[in-house]
Amino acid sequence: MSETTMVQTRPTVLVVDDTVDNLAVATAVLKEQYRVKAANNGEKALEIAASAAPPDLILLDVMMPGLDGYEVCRRLKAASNTREIPVIFLTAMSETEDERKGLEIGAVDYILKPINPAILLARVRSQLQLKAAADFLRDKNDFLEKEVERRTAQVRAVQEVTILALASLAETRDNDTGNHLRRTQHYVATLARDLRPTIREQGACLDDEPCTEEYINLLYKSAPLHDIGKVGIPDRILLKPGKLEPDEFEIMKRHSQLGFDAIDKAERSLGSAVAFLASAKDIALRHHEKWDGSGYPGGLSGADIPLSARIMAVADVYDALISRRVYKEGMPAEKAARIIIEGAGSHFDPSVVEAFVRSQDRLRDIARRFADEEEGPG
Repeated sequence: MSETTMVQTRPTVLVVDDTVDNLAVATAVLKEQYRVKAANNGEKALEIAASAAPPDLILLDVMMPGLDGYEVCRRLKAASNTREIPVIFLTAMSETEDERKGLEIGAVDYILKPINPAILLARVRSQLQLKAAADFLRDKNDFLEKEVERRTAQVRAVQEVTILALASLAETRDNDTGNHLRRTQHYVATLARDLRPTIREQGACLDDEPCTEEYINLLYKSAPLHDIGKVGIPDRILLKPGKLEPDEFEIMKRHSQLGFDAIDKAERSLGSAVAFLASAKDIALRHHEKWDGSGYPGGLSGADIPLSARIMAVADVYDALISRRVYKEGMPAEKAARIIIEGAGSHFDPSVVEAFVRSQDRLRDIARRFADEEEGPG
């Protein structure tokens, strides 16, 4: 290693003193082992400490004109970019109270003048070793936090892809549904966000209620599983191009319970509750319930229907209306919107329909963005 490289990698010590002789003495003691910077006032010391090349340690005089050493230390410890730089007070003030005050402000050590070179070097070396260890641990912790964030993001991505893949098992048996899963995901998130002010006004906004972004993220993740139970419906019914007969419709209605049972079994196999699976169960089982109690499978009405399912009901019906199916063509978004609005208080939760009305432009944008091939809803 070259001498230049060694000098560049040596720790840097900033000496702050308003007396030239004191700066000269401290520099002479330190320069053989460290890079030394000097400042003759507090303002200059703060400027150097906050620079792109900050010192590794600061030797700070207490009694200086302008900003005294105590104030300089306070400001160093108050700033996020300088608070980790160790400060050693170097002063002629020998009272115990002075030392106590300096340590309370944030200094790591207190050395009395006149300087004893051996003591100064020993104290500086000790504090730099501690700082090096702290920096290593801090860097290691930062690395681990970033690695955890990266791994968590990967797990979330795999989770979302897995959910879509599983949900697509049902959708691939009905090849006209296309991007239905993606559209309804974005519909429910949009409607939930628009509902937050209403829920807040009703005083029903607790930490685990739908005012939180966490709730909306769970809803977004679980929405694709709303029709997962279709995997258990025979093709002769699922793919029938015409209207279902009453007995066939009864079989079709089973998909909500089949979906719930499948998700519940998966959750129980994990041995612990999973938030997004709980949301998925509510949606799968209850998104065909109606506000007036005429839906299935339980005939629930009003607020007894989980909010996630009430939101999904609007999103699912709206997308079914504007999308082409084996038994129909998609209708214009304006006509579909009228049907949703007319269903407020009977089929749909009126509050969710109000959110739907406010969100129509955004819902149309979602429909266009995830339009199926040869289909342009809205």
